[in-house]
Amino acid sequence: MLANVMRRAGALAIAALALCAAPIIGVAQTAPAASAAAAAAPQGVDLFDFWVGEWSLSWRNADGTPGTGRNRITKILDGTVIQEEFETLSGEAPPMLKGRSLSVLSNGVWRQAWADNQGGFFAFTGQVDGDRRIFITAPRTLKDGKTLLQRMVFHAITAKSLTWDWESSSDAGANWALQWRALYTR
Repeated sequence: MLANVMRRAGALAIAALALCAAPIIGVAQTAPAASAAAAAAPQGVDLFDFWVGEWSLSWRNADGTPGTGRNRITKILDGTVIQEEFETLSGEAPPMLKGRSLSVLSNGVWRQAWADNQGGFFAFTGQVDGDRRIFITAPRTLKDGKTLLQRMVFHAITAKSLTWDWESSSDAGANWALQWRALYTR
């Protein structure tokens, strides 16, 4: 299931992590977008350091079956780049999703590029919204005229765990629909 969703997401989002597994498709939630001031504020070099390490991931697929994965996050290139190595371990039909990302602080703003073994590619810009860390795609106009945004939201961050949400918006970020929630533990 994750593979099918990623294939569709890759086709839709070559211009738009990443990981559209759709365990909770269609659950609309209203979440305020990060303010323009917060998004434009200079971001620290350590903004995503909480993510560095070896992680076990778990989630529920749309059919209720459990999914698991692992994510190895390291700092490379003299500590200036964060490298992600993600792979699913269970919960989908082969080929299992494998993906890589590179994140870097460029001119005061975090940027991430994600690519995977199913043809998906996403380019993200980092944002901060209170204690939430966000990577968001650029807006993309769909054939129906709606504006698509996709984002990853890291929240409930502790030393041993965090929650990662993949969300989409078809109304320029006024409302967000949760597509996939993964729980990270170490």
